[in-house]
Amino acid sequence: MNILIFYASYGGGHLNAAKSIHEYIQGHYEDNTIELMDCMKYVNKTVEKVTTAAYREAAKKVPWVWGRIYSDSQKGPLAHLSSRSNKIMAIKLLRLLREKKPDLIISTHPFSSQMCNYLKRKGKITAKIATIMTDFAPHDQWLVGSDFTDYFFVANDKMKDYLISTNIASSKVFVTGIPLSNRFLQKYDRKEILNTYGLEDGKRNVLFFGGGEFGLGKSKIFDLFDCLIQTNNEIQIIAIAGKNQKMKDKFNEIVEKNKATKRVKVLSFTNQVPQLMSICDLVVTKPGGMTTTESLASGLPMMIIHPIPGQEEENAEFLESKGVGIWLKKNDNVSTIFNHLFLNPNKLNEMKKNALLIGHPNATKDICDVLLKS
Repeated sequence: MNILIFYASYGGGHLNAAKSIHEYIQGHYEDNTIELMDCMKYVNKTVEKVTTAAYREAAKKVPWVWGRIYSDSQKGPLAHLSSRSNKIMAIKLLRLLREKKPDLIISTHPFSSQMCNYLKRKGKITAKIATIMTDFAPHDQWLVGSDFTDYFFVANDKMKDYLISTNIASSKVFVTGIPLSNRFLQKYDRKEILNTYGLEDGKRNVLFFGGGEFGLGKSKIFDLFDCLIQTNNEIQIIAIAGKNQKMKDKFNEIVEKNKATKRVKVLSFTNQVPQLMSICDLVVTKPGGMTTTESLASGLPMMIIHPIPGQEEENAEFLESKGVGIWLKKNDNVSTIFNHLFLNPNKLNEMKKNALLIGHPNATKDICDVLLKS
């Protein structure tokens, strides 16, 4: 079988989901030709570069603008504009599809789904189309041309119910969760990981994601980090600044000020997130689709900070409704909330159980089995 997996570089979640599917098929299914491709970069590198940069700048500097775009693209003029532009770009994508002749197209971004659905409606392609929705709430951009999508994979039952309410057949919708790397399913040596980072055994650990590039200039992030360090001397914190050197330097400055170098570790970008999640009791993070998926699969309660308006706020609402996340709002007393969690182990344990209940650690396998065993 010839398989094409499309993603787009608006945030890392779409790519990570696509990579997970690619990796699993290669490792578990034989006699397939499979390729991974950025659909936007292929159809128009200039548009891809400009729109990707615009997304990053809006999300970082004026998140309310991104929230408005997200909302308007659900209904109204922007929704129609997006659909029309994707039809135009679909013509170029057709060249690739005629060359590769895929039997199955897997899409982790709505733009590629729209383009392929349009081409299928016009009778230009006959491939099966599978759409993997990479957030915890639906958005109608995923559903443009849905009559020509053969499979929808969603994160939860509420999303399935919504899709069915738009007249999508229930037989086409699968509640599998969002695909993630099988590294989150592996067992790790707790003591070895603690020793690697110079942390003590027998203490509670918190994983703190600063937000990478989106955290730049966010004084609230630094205030929160400072507050968490001061709130409980028995808690160990691992802070990840990503590729943001200014954030890392500021984190280290705060650690030094609090004389907390033994129990607070600051890291740059790391590929050890599965190992770090395996030793932690709580993650403090923005609720992006992939980070949320990985946290739930690891059974980690979440303290949610600064969600980008739009899909991240919807993710935050979902997590709170399921009892696995606490969304820190503007006037919340962080110390009180943090202490309530760690001085009340029953609360933390309850949130952990809830996370495991709604996490889908086998999502990647389940998606691939539906597609390749059917």
